This record gives sequence, structure tokens and C-alpha cells, in this order.
Amino acid sequence: MTFQPGGRRSILQRRSSTSNTIQAALDGVAVLGVSWWLIDYHIGVLTSAYVIMLLLLVGSLAVVYDHYAIYRSNASLTLKAFRLFKAWTATFAFLVAMAFLTKQSEQYSRLLVAQIYVLGFFAQLILHVVMREVQKKLSAQVTQSENALIIGSGRLANFLNRKITDNPWIGERVVGCVLIKDGDDLGLTQSDESRQLSVLGGIADLDDLIERHAIRTVYFVTPLDASEVIESVYFKLLDKHIAVNWVPDIFSLRLINHSVREIAGIPVLTLSETPLTGMRHFLKNVEDRLLASLALLLVAPVLALVAIAIKLDSSGPVFFRQQRKGWNGDVFWIWKFRSMVVHQPVDGVVKQAQLNDPRVTRVGAFIRRTSLDELPQLFNVLQGDMSLVGPRPHAIQHDAEYSDSIVDYFARHNIKPGITGLAQVRGFRGETKDLDQMIQRVESDIEYINNWSLWLDFVILLRTVTAFTGKHAY
Repeated sequence: MTFQPGGRRSILQRRSSTSNTIQAALDGVAVLGVSWWLIDYHIGVLTSAYVIMLLLLVGSLAVVYDHYAIYRSNASLTLKAFRLFKAWTATFAFLVAMAFLTKQSEQYSRLLVAQIYVLGFFAQLILHVVMREVQKKLSAQVTQSENALIIGSGRLANFLNRKITDNPWIGERVVGCVLIKDGDDLGLTQSDESRQLSVLGGIADLDDLIERHAIRTVYFVTPLDASEVIESVYFKLLDKHIAVNWVPDIFSLRLINHSVREIAGIPVLTLSETPLTGMRHFLKNVEDRLLASLALLLVAPVLALVAIAIKLDSSGPVFFRQQRKGWNGDVFWIWKFRSMVVHQPVDGVVKQAQLNDPRVTRVGAFIRRTSLDELPQLFNVLQGDMSLVGPRPHAIQHDAEYSDSIVDYFARHNIKPGITGLAQVRGFRGETKDLDQMIQRVESDIEYINNWSLWLDFVILLRTVTAFTGKHAY
């Protein structure tokens, strides 16, 4: 029987977990229980307005918690608590926004809603701690784990081995690995030696190893050029009633906002994609336009004073314009306050600003040190060319220069450029004297793209207040 795309069962299936289902149900009961108790205590009766609120709360809870993978990860308790806090806060932010947009906020007691937020979170957190302890005790009852074998080697194979070993709920014990071909890299470092993944042999020894170690589960960890190994071995394992898992080793590539999804039931592994798709793009635009408009209203007097000071200090235009590359490599004109004397590039080369640069004017030194020269980019944000937060756009000449030395340099164009960014708040701003400094900046930019969220933007904007002044601002 041949595979028919779009058949009754989708190829890409999310593996269910009884414990996760129970945990989700307990969270829902806890939220509803705490809410009902507080409503009864404060009001004495469950009004229609609060019924609607509770229905929205439970519905949005399911969607938001799924987005944050609350029930699909086995992180440490501290990390799990932080994720729970973010997801719970995002849920309440949605409820508050809905209340204001529908002009129904006056129907609800702010004190009551605040208490539901606080007590609801701690009720869920306690249940997660209790469930975790119950799982540990149940896992301790398991007298024997099933033996598993990894086909492949390298860092991903060792990482998988550690994660299986550290997770008692999986119920598996990795006995070792099988090399796909002679001379394969084990991917071990000195710190890994205490937890070294034993090499049991090669592909030719597979049948004997499965019988000798009573293997019940196999993990294929294959590089991109060794996928044919799966096809040649898979049906042999199937005949032996062994569970087969495939972990494609794609991590040698620079992954940009990678994900797994399906198209008509066909699994699609996305290696590179902008995070600004669909509703996320819409929310980023709303954030930018709203905050940029508010910022312009607040700093309008400052803009006027800086413009006057520049005009009085030196001859030339108030603003400096330069072409930069933005999202998807599109070229746009960036706006800044002019901080240097009017000059032309030497032999067509744009020279970066340096410490004690003689081209910088007196007013220019001040506005560069305080980053006031960047304020006109708020207009770029309103025009849609830039975002408040994102990778800083470089001069086109510097893009060409650094892309020759940094393989994944242009990956930073997978999102809108920003006035501030993760690299800047980490101190990677100003002149880049050597390639390593630019590599660190690019690493931070790609980290931002891979982890983008409105919350991350908010944190970076807060950190920008202190990061955009000081010794690196010149």
C-alpha cells in the first residue's frame, strides 16, 4: 500500500500525554475554583458579566498555554514557573485588552480581577509542583527501563543521550550508539567524558547489538548527507517490532526561527523563516506605530531643540540621510540628526565613526553620546521601514564587507531593523574594530530573531534607557 498525502491520519501527530492532560485539567479547575470563590466572597453572586469573563479566561488560557508549550516541555521547575508566569500574564493582558476594546471594563472589580491574577497563578504553580513530585514517585516505582540505541554520533547524539538519561519519565536507558560510517565525529568535549556515549559498533553490527542488548527503541540521529541510512535500516527494525524515531541533525546549519508544521498532513521542517508572520506581524506593527507615535509626542520639544542647536553649531542640513538595507534586504533611507561636519566618503568608502573622531561637531558629540541623534528614526518606524526593536541597519558598504567574512550575516535581515536591539543593550554598538565584535553583534541579532516576542521587545526597550549612553556611544 502506498502513501497517499492527505489521507485519513495526518503524518504529523502530536504525542499525547496522560499526565499533561491531567495537569491541564487541574489548571482549569484551579483557575475556575479560585475565580468562583473570589467572586462569591466579593459579590455573592455569579453575574453574566463574570460568566463571560470566565469563559474567555478558560478559552484564552488553552490557546496561550499551548503557544508557550506549558504542557509539552520537561524544563526545570524554575524555568517552568517562569514560563507559567509569562503565559498567565499574557492571558490576562488579552482579557484586559478585550475589556477595554469592548468598553466593558467598568463592569468588573479591579481588586477582584487582580486577586484572581495573583491567586490563580500561585494555585497553578502549587499544582505543577505537586504533579511533578507525583511523577517522580511514580517513576521511582518503575523497576526496569527499556533499552534504547542511537544510530549516529556527534553533538546532537550526545545531547539526546543526556536528555533521555536526565528524564526519568521517558522510561528509557540509552546503552550506546552505532556509527553510521568509520571515522564519524563523536562530538565529545572534555566536560562530557563522565557521561560519554559508548560506541558499540557500526551499522553492520546492528542486528547483533539489538539482540544482545534487548533494544526496544532506536533513535536515528543522521546528518543531512546520510538520510539514506534510514531507508536501508528502517524495515529491518520494523520486522523486529522496534520503535523507530528520527532526529534529523540539522543543527550544523544556522537555523533562523526554525519550527515544525504540517501542510495537508505532510510534516514540514522550517529551517529559516521570519518570525513576523500572520498575527505576529500585525502585533509588531501595532506595537511600533503606537509606541512611536507616543514617543514622538513626548520628545517633540527635544527634537526642536536639537534641530536648532545643530543649525547654530555648524553649516549644513539638520538631518543626515543614508541608504540602508532592511527587512528582506529592501533598501530604505534612514534618518538621523547630523552629528558631523558635511563631508564626502573618501574614495567612495564610508568610514565608521570612531572615538574622538575629528568629523564630529560639538553638538554632534553630545547627541551621539546621549543617542539623541537616533530620534528621527521614529519617523522611519511610522513609515514602516524600521521597528523600535530589531537588528541595527548598517551602511550598505559595511553589509557587503561583513557578509564576505560572516557566512550567516544576512540572516539578520529576516526581521525589520530597529532603533535599538539585543546587541545594542549588550554593549555591541558603536565602532567595530575587529571581526569578532561584528560576529558577536550578529550572534545577538540572530538570537533576537529566534526568540522574538512582544515581551522581549518590552525588556529591550527598558534596558535601552541605560544602554544607549556611556562609553560605547560616540
